[in-house]
Amino acid sequence: MDHAAAGPPDARSLPGCYRHPDRETGIRCTRCERPICTDCMVNASVGFHCPDCASGRTGGGPAPAASRPRTLAGGTIAADPRLLTKVLIGINLALFLVQLSVGDRFTQQFEMLGRAYITFPGPVEGVAEGQWYRLLTAMFLHGSSMHILFNMLSLWWLGGPLEGALGRARYLALYFCSGLAGSALTYLIAEPNQPSLGASGAIFGLFGATAALVRRLNADMRPVVILLAINLVFTFTWADIAWEAHVGGLVAGAAIGFAMLHAPRERRTLVQYGTCALVLVVVVGLTLLRTAQLT
Repeated sequence: MDHAAAGPPDARSLPGCYRHPDRETGIRCTRCERPICTDCMVNASVGFHCPDCASGRTGGGPAPAASRPRTLAGGTIAADPRLLTKVLIGINLALFLVQLSVGDRFTQQFEMLGRAYITFPGPVEGVAEGQWYRLLTAMFLHGSSMHILFNMLSLWWLGGPLEGALGRARYLALYFCSGLAGSALTYLIAEPNQPSLGASGAIFGLFGATAALVRRLNADMRPVVILLAINLVFTFTWADIAWEAHVGGLVAGAAIGFAMLHAPRERRTLVQYGTCALVLVVVVGLTLLRTAQLT
């Protein structure tokens, strides 16, 4: 794997632990990024924390910004690092109950559809007819109990660690940009009368960002690669799966995740949100292009 290809760092270039300057170390606190030795590091859900960050104190680091507790991507530390993941799961479950209660009439109004008759005779509907909201609303609808069960388990498994590593604002940006990218690619490539729905585009975006997170932590990439490969096999072999949403979300999520976790510290916010803005520009461009083709 890429992370194993690089040789070990030169020991002479390693910094000293901020509490024990005589001890050279290659480990850094994932919150404040100060160097810490093995005696000082505290296990955390993502990486290791220094004693000050683990106890909620701000230490005397090289600068105030460096000593404030932050997530790995520079976000604000939250009391509940899975709150948004729980909210997203709750929204998906609530809308699925609405689908079961109201029936196809509700689903057909908000699922992803390029341009087609829903009922005939009746008006032509779809994104090409100005119903752009379908790009977003389709991300929160599901076609069956198994469909939503698999997606919500994936969201819980992938979303929690990412929310903790990125912070709430960056995590939400990743989720929605990935989902919209999946919808836009579906709109561009799929047949205009082929409806699609599901959170899979956003969840594949979380897969891409998880790979970036594992690489950032220099952890073993093999479990993520194997799991992603299995999901891609299902994507291209299982019937009635909108592979375009999976691929679009995966590419967008990997790009945003890399930007979130590998951006230079001095320009971190600009690179992170600039990448999200670029993905949204591509989404709008693909949508306009397909709309022009269909109308």
